[in-house]
Amino acid sequence: MPESRETQDTQTSETVEELKLAAVAALDSAESEEQLEIWRVDFMGRKGRLTGLLRGLGGLEIDERKIVGAAANRLRGELEVLFEGRVSQSRSTQTPVGSIDITLPGRKPSLGGLHPSTQVVREITQAFNEMGFQTVEGPEVELEKYNFDMLNIPASHPARDMFDTFWVDSDTHDDILLRTHTSPMQARVMESNDPPIRVVVPGKCYRYESTDATHEWQFNQIEGLAVDEGITFADLKGTLYEFARRIFGPSQKVRFRCDYFPFVEPGVDMSIEWKGDWLEIMGAGMVHPKVLENAGYDSTKYTGFAFGMGPERISMLRNEIADIRHFFANDLRFLTQF
Repeated sequence: MPESRETQDTQTSETVEELKLAAVAALDSAESEEQLEIWRVDFMGRKGRLTGLLRGLGGLEIDERKIVGAAANRLRGELEVLFEGRVSQSRSTQTPVGSIDITLPGRKPSLGGLHPSTQVVREITQAFNEMGFQTVEGPEVELEKYNFDMLNIPASHPARDMFDTFWVDSDTHDDILLRTHTSPMQARVMESNDPPIRVVVPGKCYRYESTDATHEWQFNQIEGLAVDEGITFADLKGTLYEFARRIFGPSQKVRFRCDYFPFVEPGVDMSIEWKGDWLEIMGAGMVHPKVLENAGYDSTKYTGFAFGMGPERISMLRNEIADIRHFFANDLRFLTQF
């Protein structure tokens, strides 16, 4: 018995639907552009399955041909959209052509390193650690009390003119600043500890001044302090002699000359012999009795010495660097040399 028109239409529609299911499943499983091209030829090409379905429309009656033809054309449009989407997705996840040359030999990736300032700071503090000094750090935003007053530099003292200071605006305080040296830690350490004390204090300092080859508005400094009963100037000289030998070599010569710093008495600068000349590398001296007393120490019982240096200047000497600004310019051509 011949099939009814309704039965034939249902079978034809199911054939289009089956082709759609097969095409979508095959497209989802394609993982590369090569596989996508194979899919395109198989389903959408001149001899593909959809084209074969459309060519078979001629054997259908006119009404059936319209139904199947419309369904097949809709399917072609849907499959084209799905195909273009998969191609775009595949290309977006692939490495651009030419970005990797797989014929190149393997190379070890470049590694970062410590900043030149950090390296020399660690070397200097290690030298003093081996001589019994402890490394401590302090705040970079400081109070006027510790930066000046407790170091024998009251508001009227002319020594304040030596420090071009960054003052910090505050609604509640007018005595906050960016520290001009690491010496405030002398007062802070003595205020909270009893002798004996042996510390070195590395850290950043800030001064409102013009920059040039030997000056920066931000720089590192290393402070040293020793306080105990019976400490003499001979202890200061012996400690700094040993430091110079550790940093510049066992035959390094040093020289001490009188100098003035308000928080030490007597004060000296220490120079090293360098290529036939004497170059100053730090200031030092015996801790001023007023500084000891400001911290609550008995200056008739305790004595001490202090020193301070710029680690970048030490590095400039050893590495023949002509301009201190290189340390803070973030130029990899300079930084990668260390």
